[in-house]
Amino acid sequence: MVQQIIIFLIFAVAVGYMGWVIYRSFMPNKNAGCAKGCGSCSAIDFSKIQKELDKKVV
Repeated sequence: MVQQIIIFLIFAVAVGYMGWVIYRSFMPNKNAGCAKGCGSCSAIDFSKIQKELDKKVV
């Protein structure tokens, strides 16, 4: 009986962890600006890029 409870707890923790990983993959990262977390989606600051290009031209 005790062994079954321990196995159930380990299984529940594993399912919870997988749910958390899946949840995070679909929810946007507030720091990165998109769900992938790499910062490539709509997190591009075009005004900053334009300012850097203007500095290089001058």
